[in-house]
Amino acid sequence: MEQTLYEKFGGEEAVSKVVDYFYNELVLKDETVNHFFEKTDMEKQRKHQTKFISFALGGPNQYSGKSMSKAHEGLNLQPEHFNAIATHLHDALAHFGISESDIDVALSKVAALKDDILYK
Repeated sequence: MEQTLYEKFGGEEAVSKVVDYFYNELVLKDETVNHFFEKTDMEKQRKHQTKFISFALGGPNQYSGKSMSKAHEGLNLQPEHFNAIATHLHDALAHFGISESDIDVALSKVAALKDDILYK
């Protein structure tokens, strides 16, 4: 039986480290997107994001947050914002030694959500 990306990456603990790096070192330092998180409870956001990414990578479905459409409602995110976040996710995964082919698989799952995130 083939390993899921979630298992291959090292499970929720490893995904949590990627998420922390993603926000602390990349997203929150990027002036093109960090303002979207000014009034966000980042501890809660990190937990939601860890569960969401874990599920997206084939891990258990523990995500109980809002739908992608509801979560991004009123933000009017544009393609440049989506692309910045996707690039940061790529860079966070690469920082932890994930192969480009595995990153491509993970990012394709994120790309599938684009219509639920943009222009809301």
